Amino acid sequence: MIFVILCRDKPGHLQVRMDTRPEHVAYLDTLNAEGKLKFAGPFLDEEGTPCGSMVAVEAATKADAEALARSDPYALAGLFESVEIRPWNWVFNKPENA
Repeated sequence: MIFVILCRDKPGHLQVRMDTRPEHVAYLDTLNAEGKLKFAGPFLDEEGTPCGSMVAVEAATKADAEALARSDPYALAGLFESVEIRPWNWVFNKPENA
């Protein structure tokens, strides 16, 4: 099942994001190599500055998705003000169906 991890950055924590970005990208590269990452990217504010993240993962259970979210270097660095994890059904433009 696909779970979408929706993260909102703490205000004033852009430097934490930038400092931790290499480890975060390496973590996502690992998930991708393992076939767990579906897609990911930052949310942007009105000025185009990253202010959150959306990461979609393949996981057997919500608990497994929560474990992946907790292991993200951004989460470990305390970047996020909030994290919401929701199951998601990919209906339109699913790559396997293209």
